[in-house]
Amino acid sequence: MKALILGGTIEARRLAGALGDIAVLSLAGTTEAPTSIPQRRGGFGGAEGLACYLQQENISALIDATHPFAAKISHNAAQAAKQADIPLLRLCRPAWPLDPAWQMVDDLAQAAAALPKGARVLLSVGSRSLQPFLPRPDLWFLSRSIEPAAKYPPHGASLLQRPPFSLAEEISLMKAHRITHLVSKNSGGRATKAKLEAAKALGIHILMVNRPQLPAVLEVATVAQAVNWVENQKGTP
Repeated sequence: MKALILGGTIEARRLAGALGDIAVLSLAGTTEAPTSIPQRRGGFGGAEGLACYLQQENISALIDATHPFAAKISHNAAQAAKQADIPLLRLCRPAWPLDPAWQMVDDLAQAAAALPKGARVLLSVGSRSLQPFLPRPDLWFLSRSIEPAAKYPPHGASLLQRPPFSLAEEISLMKAHRITHLVSKNSGGRATKAKLEAAKALGIHILMVNRPQLPAVLEVATVAQAVNWVENQKGTP
């Protein structure tokens, strides 16, 4: 058996490590943590290209362990698995429980439009999600991401940092930059949850972006559940 894991998350790396030799971890980015796990880097060329890869490499199971907001990849995975006629599982960490104090928005454009003039904003949305904030020169942004962005908002600063972050670190950061608003995707997980706790403790307004709609496929929340699913596939013709 050979399983392809579409990665980019810590859960994907942990799953690949647990599966060992039967797994190949596919990564689109370039700043993943070093690992001895067999890897494939770069895109596939859409759903058709992924389907061709699955067939050419005799992949017998596909696990979508990408970021909860990587909607395009998840849609491609669903289409490719159907075309290649192989089972598909999504490994997706649970979203953070909604807080009544949060201002919920459906996308980043709504978040950018909702920010009041003069706000000092911590953007915790990833380096590829800054475009909607570029037309807001009336705001000051602290953009934090793992990878550098192609273009940053006109006023502010940027930080290249990899989580996890502690509550004390987040409070210190927000105080130092006099942050008034936090914009975050509801990514879930523990690595970046401290920013929410820090913002709440400091009375900082939180704008939370809802998760996108993903294809209806079999989904699990933990690496252990994903390993069990793969083990069950071994006996499937």
